[in-house]
Amino acid sequence: MTTSNSHPRDASAAHRVVVIGSGFAGLFAVRRLNHAPVEVTVIDRTTHHLFQPLLYQVATGILSEGEIAPPTRDILRYQRNARVAFGEVTGLDLAARTVTWRSPENEHSTPYDSLIVAAGAGTSYYGHDEFAAHAPGLKTIDDALEVRGRIFGAFELAEVEDDPIARAAWLTFVIVGGGPTGVELAGQVAELARTTLRSNFRRIDPAEARIVVVDAVDRLLTPYDERLSGKAAEELTRLGVELRLGERVEHVDREGLDLAGGRIEARTKIWAAGVHASPLGELLAEASGARLDRGGRVEVTANCSLPGHPEVFVVGDMMALQGLPGMAQVALQSGRHAAGEIVRAVRGRGEPRPLKYRDRGSLAAVSRSFAVAQRGRIRLSGSPAWLLWLVVHLAFLTGFKNRVSAVFHWAISFAGRGRAERTITLQQVRARGSLELAQRLVATPQRIDELRRDVP
Repeated sequence: MTTSNSHPRDASAAHRVVVIGSGFAGLFAVRRLNHAPVEVTVIDRTTHHLFQPLLYQVATGILSEGEIAPPTRDILRYQRNARVAFGEVTGLDLAARTVTWRSPENEHSTPYDSLIVAAGAGTSYYGHDEFAAHAPGLKTIDDALEVRGRIFGAFELAEVEDDPIARAAWLTFVIVGGGPTGVELAGQVAELARTTLRSNFRRIDPAEARIVVVDAVDRLLTPYDERLSGKAAEELTRLGVELRLGERVEHVDREGLDLAGGRIEARTKIWAAGVHASPLGELLAEASGARLDRGGRVEVTANCSLPGHPEVFVVGDMMALQGLPGMAQVALQSGRHAAGEIVRAVRGRGEPRPLKYRDRGSLAAVSRSFAVAQRGRIRLSGSPAWLLWLVVHLAFLTGFKNRVSAVFHWAISFAGRGRAERTITLQQVRARGSLELAQRLVATPQRIDELRRDVP
């Protein structure tokens, strides 16, 4: 194991801050510390800052991954008090104040005086992790590229399928989850099938694709006003999306999925329901005795610090505080607040201050010119909400070049019918099936021919 501090602590040295994660919470915490008398180390298992709300546009060919995931090192290139470390955190010693993490080649230990844990959240399958092999989530760049491969690959495989029943299964797309991600994804897959791919194939009509949204609750966009939820449902129905609400998923396999109301034969399933905080929450709970909520989030004090450890802050999707939702604005504000608390402590400026969250509203784009928006008592739907959605998401993108590129690609997709990012590979089409096959081949090489037939 290597360590970044093998010598005794120098009392005159700068205050050491370790930030785990480079999402909205982590990145905005680091930026808030730009001119503070501290040394910042950012540890993340990716090398980019991901704008997660636009992953569905990567999955449906509108944007490239680079436009929503610029390199963290590039974003922080002018912040001289910050360094970036590529690795995955494997241990936290709150007594010794060290973070253990593993890079692709070595294990490291980094000491801290203050710690900000902003590792985000992943997909929750509600106790059925086996569903992941057949219904990928949409939380990472890898997920988005795999989903893109599955969506566009399904049309390609339907084109060469002779069996009409099998062809129909390839042209059936099921999105599990009626939240913003599920609604936005369903709308774009519908537009892809009805508009973008028109005249691209000779043996199939992409417009005949069946797009289904499944959710265990009885309406879409449950955090939104009921009227807006109804407007979103009407727009999806207009696009030809089938809504199966109030039906729980009971089983998922390669060919389809079983619902309480019957089975759907579908070769493409995407899981957009449920989130669970990073496993680092469990490490924190074990080390400190902190409590976790049902989603694995750590219950924190009013200023986002870990109970009993004022030097440790848990922010963003990992914190449970005042019922705040897992949204970009919550992550951004909690990250900045935690960094501000560190600056105040270093400069000796009094008692901790509670996080005062300011609700900036919620937005969801359903189709190319229709969105829903709410903030306080304000409710918008249709084109005005869609224009607001464009402005807000453009503002959230990091970097001038990414904003210009995104505007260009949005113009191609929304003003016309093209998609700039339709490149897929066989590896992406087969995706997790290929990985599972490779793992099984190592154990049972004699079943090569049989196992290959199991891969879509």
